[in-house]
Amino acid sequence: MSSSIYETSVDKTNLILKDIEQAYGWPKERRTQSYAALRTVLHLLRDRLPVQESVEFAAQLPVLVRGIYFEGWDPSVVPIKLNREEFLFEVRQGFPFDVDGGVENLVRTVLNALRRHITEGEWDDIRANVPKDLITIIP
Repeated sequence: MSSSIYETSVDKTNLILKDIEQAYGWPKERRTQSYAALRTVLHLLRDRLPVQESVEFAAQLPVLVRGIYFEGWDPSVVPIKLNREEFLFEVRQGFPFDVDGGVENLVRTVLNALRRHITEGEWDDIRANVPKDLITIIP
């Protein structure tokens, strides 16, 4: 019997978290940190995007990650305008752990882990919908 959509989603979510952990050499016991990194970056990216683009991006995420993405979302107040420094500050607020390479590298690491699940066209749309000064941290 083939695995269910939920089992597949859990596997894909674990792969994303594992990618983040491997980038930093974190053991699996630090899963709380990789989850916090994923959640923080997803929420800030989500809140920077226009509603339609946000929904199109989310549609490509594994089901479990999509749930994290939409948790607490208020489409009536997006997109929130944040420049690069404000975006990185907000990531730091949501991710209270020390991390090698700083917050900017953390954002790149999380987005790289997500990127394997997103089509090239959708990734280009994400880049087209963020301010120019944020493009530098989106792989």
